[in-house]
Amino acid sequence: MLWLLFSFAISAALTLWVVRSSRSHGRFSADHDLSGPQKFHARPVPRVGGLGIFGALLLVALGMAWWRNDASSRMALLLLACGLPAFMAGLAEDLTKRVSPRARLLATAASAAMAVWLLDASVIRTDLPGVDWIAGTAVGATLLAVLAVAGIANAVNIIDGFNGLASMCVLMMLVAITYVAYQVGDTALMTAGLIGAGALLGFFVWNYPAGLIFLGDGGAYFLGFYLAELGILLVHRNPGVSPLFPLLLAIYPVFETLFSMYRRKFVRGRAFSMPDGVHLHSLIYRRVLRWAIGSQDARTMTRRNSMTAPYLWMLCMMAVGPSLLFWDDSRILGAFILVFGVTYVVLYAKIVRFKAPRWMVIRR
Repeated sequence: MLWLLFSFAISAALTLWVVRSSRSHGRFSADHDLSGPQKFHARPVPRVGGLGIFGALLLVALGMAWWRNDASSRMALLLLACGLPAFMAGLAEDLTKRVSPRARLLATAASAAMAVWLLDASVIRTDLPGVDWIAGTAVGATLLAVLAVAGIANAVNIIDGFNGLASMCVLMMLVAITYVAYQVGDTALMTAGLIGAGALLGFFVWNYPAGLIFLGDGGAYFLGFYLAELGILLVHRNPGVSPLFPLLLAIYPVFETLFSMYRRKFVRGRAFSMPDGVHLHSLIYRRVLRWAIGSQDARTMTRRNSMTAPYLWMLCMMAVGPSLLFWDDSRILGAFILVFGVTYVVLYAKIVRFKAPRWMVIRR
């Protein structure tokens, strides 16, 4: 628990420093685009929040290595080393706005491949019909790991649209992984989950509700990598944990990504990677939060932005809660994955047709 507090304090301090010094680096680090399809902030905001998170994890991992040099500190350092390509590619996009989505995904895939090599973080079982035979070979297990890590990293980046949305969802998932790691006695993974949660919470206090800083691609891709790797390692190292546990845990960003790909390609006839403004979180902002609609006042826009995330936190909890209760039972976890998918589609269909449940709608 002490390492969690250290991680939180360092992350909060580093993130505050980035916010306070934004006048000197804002022309490179700030998001000046206020009119894009997924832009809901009222003023330019630094989008390099990943610096505080990664920096805190690195300092804590080095401190652990100096203090006791055990399996937990070695795992933490190796995870950071493996995640460096994903983080740097995202950070380069945050600063230059010139790194393509393909390049960021390739860098994340390289991070996943490094984790297979250095940490043996491969997907060796899935409990999914027709997929376990792929995981039964070394090449197949590696490819599945690379695909899973790159996919979840991209998914976390996709849901990073409003103050506190992605950061709180990933925070809940890391806490769940920490709990299950504790249940199975995996101290190294429990420690990695704790310090990850602490670093993320240190960022969260400046991101929500005021939106003083954003995760950016560096933060989102790294957090997605970190979350996915902890899930893969938990299953790989502990046979009692169902391989569907990390899938249900991250089903909200994963399903959001898959549904967005389907919507763009087969409903709207666009490319998979074409950004649009009809994600579920965007629809909730525009069609459910009717409070102060049309206002251009910065304080009002920021408040409306911050009111969006709690809706999606509740949706995320629909997956996190059952995964905590049934982390060792693939049949029940699989059933909840199906329930989540149906719930998401029904909710999306209602909101897109302006038929959101009355209890959800907030008016002036």
